[in-house]
Amino acid sequence: MHPSVERVLAKGLNLHQWLYDTSDGRIGRSLNGRPMLLLRTTGAKTGRPRTAALLYVPHGDAFAIIASTGGGPKHPGWFHNLQAQPDVEVQVGRERIPVRARVAEGDERAQLWTEANRINRGGYDGYQAKTGRTIPVVVLERRSL
Repeated sequence: MHPSVERVLAKGLNLHQWLYDTSDGRIGRSLNGRPMLLLRTTGAKTGRPRTAALLYVPHGDAFAIIASTGGGPKHPGWFHNLQAQPDVEVQVGRERIPVRARVAEGDERAQLWTEANRINRGGYDGYQAKTGRTIPVVVLERRSL
């Protein structure tokens, strides 16, 4: 993809996240038919609250997200934040849910990757082809407070 197109898409995703966050989930639960959640973490280095709007795959009572960074060479910042502190919060629509993150492995990862790639219309396979790293699949399991 041309860098100019990538910049425009990034601005569009930032706008989507802002709308989702500032409307408290009234706007933004989906993006072009894809289910979206807000992942709320704490910065591993800064200690500051961080929010990322991400496509998700329903996984029973849990959610799965993909740490793709569009096929970039490094894992996204939110993935590092989850490694430092796996107990976080997601927002799906207007509902805020405490979750614990873990990385999917083996058959579970393969199944979730296939479903996420289907929902994202083949985008994740394209991202994987662009990078030498294995893109993590993260499961966010509900937890009690």
